Amino acid sequence: MTVEIRKDDGVLWVKLKRPEALNSINEEIVEGLKKAVELVKKEKDVRVMVITGEGRAFCAGADVKMFSKMNAYEARKIIEELGKTLEEIEDLEIPVVAAVNGLALGGGCEIAMACDIIIASDKAVFGQPEINLGIIPGAGGTQRLARIVGWKKAMELCLTGDRIDAREAEKLGLVNKVVEHEKLFDEVRKFAEKLKSKSPTALMLAKQAVNRGFKISLKDGISYERDLFALSFASDDAREGINAFVEKREAKFKKER
Repeated sequence: MTVEIRKDDGVLWVKLKRPEALNSINEEIVEGLKKAVELVKKEKDVRVMVITGEGRAFCAGADVKMFSKMNAYEARKIIEELGKTLEEIEDLEIPVVAAVNGLALGGGCEIAMACDIIIASDKAVFGQPEINLGIIPGAGGTQRLARIVGWKKAMELCLTGDRIDAREAEKLGLVNKVVEHEKLFDEVRKFAEKLKSKSPTALMLAKQAVNRGFKISLKDGISYERDLFALSFASDDAREGINAFVEKREAKFKKER
């Protein structure tokens, strides 16, 4: 099993399991991620998805040995499948958290960036080192990185292939939070519980507003946000949340989406 998928009280834990190869990406890894996406779409009681890796790497990028045996058409096909899967992860209705436990390089960095939140171990390392192989990122690396850390820094990282540690990644805005390595999964569980306590409808609409608004003009983004606000206000969860606030009690939002 190269990708372990486990559901635990509304949280879908997705673990890349090729530790002997630093969880490098092959066809089975891509298929495992696709399976996780389909499970989220099908099972409405899944409220949060967490992606992590086994061993000392989150994901060290593409399996270079596999790619060395491929022609350009074959390599493009698997990268295209990965890219489409990452777009699906980005577009899921639920929050997706990357628990980065170690190396997140190349495709591994691309997987992490497709998630909504990145919580990293203080031993984590990030980078897009494809340039050192005479190639460039192909699953969104150049595009998402520039949008997250800014054009100039993304250009530097993609042209040099340099790695950055978790603390620098946090300063650049690539990582939301850095924690002690031994406390990573406890912190991720706490964060997942916090997300689960929110309205699933509001989480979905807030995620849509941020994601789409980032890709359009400010004026259009504000208009889109206003439309989604109206949708959220008309929901049962909004009635519950507002009433709970007025009545000074804890809101009891829906358990499913």
